[in-house]
Amino acid sequence: MNILVFGAGALGGYFGGRLLEVGQNVSFFVREKRAEQLTKEGVKISSPEGDFESKDFSIYTSPEQVKNADLIILTVKGYHLDSVIPQIQTIVAQTGAFVLPLLNGMEHIERLQQAIGEEKVMGGLATIVATLNKDGHVEHTNPTSLLKYGALHSEQTQICQQLEELHGKLKSTFTKEEDIRKHLWLKYAFIAALSGITSAMQLPTGYITNTPATLEIAKRVIHEMSMVAEKEGTPLTDEEVEGVVNMLLGFKKEATSSMHQDLRKGLPIELEHLHGGALRLAEKHDVAIPVIETLYGILKPYEHGRPEN
Repeated sequence: MNILVFGAGALGGYFGGRLLEVGQNVSFFVREKRAEQLTKEGVKISSPEGDFESKDFSIYTSPEQVKNADLIILTVKGYHLDSVIPQIQTIVAQTGAFVLPLLNGMEHIERLQQAIGEEKVMGGLATIVATLNKDGHVEHTNPTSLLKYGALHSEQTQICQQLEELHGKLKSTFTKEEDIRKHLWLKYAFIAALSGITSAMQLPTGYITNTPATLEIAKRVIHEMSMVAEKEGTPLTDEEVEGVVNMLLGFKKEATSSMHQDLRKGLPIELEHLHGGALRLAEKHDVAIPVIETLYGILKPYEHGRPEN
């Protein structure tokens, strides 16, 4: 299987590296600056699941260069989606590849389907705590990593089967889900609460779980997301909603969200993609989600990085 990892930040670098590790034909599509770094340093992973490094892969910076791809694993930030869709369109047209997006949220699914066809867009999500160091090496810090995927169209059966053949070989957990939309919504509810509240507090997760008033706000965010999910045709059970709350309670107290990390660094944040997306879906169904709306308003000045004084 020819796998093109589109984006080689911590997420793409990690899962691309794990696929390289088991002999898959992996290449990376990146910007020029990252291409120079990868050429010099290669992919290097430091992880509780096992360290790994390799320079045995191809690097592309222009979509016209990509001639063979069966699967594109899309790992860019949500705010880069619009700018990369034309490149994805070109690569899919040239190769016939399927696209497995690992973005948080839900709006990107429809936008990709409109761009390249419903039959080409799979459902997927990743759970990992990782970052790039100054040399562009992946530093994975939580004990495990997880990638869930599933078919959103009948034509994706074969590519899912090919991914299933890798289960158990990888130093990472890959799981095929029959109802991948349900898992996407559960992840969306979790990340909306975690990222929104840690960023608004500018404090790690422990301040959610150890502060009853703040934990109540997190529960309300998750409840609001479940209301939107139901309107969108994916109802979540009470047990599933409670499971999302328990995921939050299970986080290490010093852990935080990638949005909070980006905010602290003065980088753009995925606010519009996550909380803005939830607000647009809620408006479509005339559903009130006041807690998410409040978090969105608090964080909006930071959307493009730290505001100038």
